[in-house]
Amino acid sequence: MSEFIEWGALGQVLVAGVLVGAGIPALFALGLRLLAGSAQDREDAARAAQARTTEDGRPVAVAIPRPGPARMAGAVLCLALVVAAVATGLFVVVSGGH
Repeated sequence: MSEFIEWGALGQVLVAGVLVGAGIPALFALGLRLLAGSAQDREDAARAAQARTTEDGRPVAVAIPRPGPARMAGAVLCLALVVAAVATGLFVVVSGGH
C-alpha cells in the first residue's frame, strides 16, 4: 500500500488543509471579537441607556463604545491576514495553480 501513497505529501496536504480550513475562519472570528469590545462595555452602555429616557418615556438607544487602540490594532491585523490569505489563494488559482 505504501508504494501508491506518498505519506509525506499526504501529511503536508493535511496540515495545509487544517491551517487554511480552520485557521483562516478562526482569525476572522478573532478579528470580529476584538472589534466587538468587551461584555462589560456593552453592559455599562445598556445601564447608561436605561437611566436616560426621551421626553415621552422611551429609552434611549444603546451606543456601544469603540474598542481601545490595542484591540483595534489586533482586529485590523487579524482581518488583514485574512484578506492577504484570500488574495494569495485567488492569485494561485488564477495563475494556474503552479
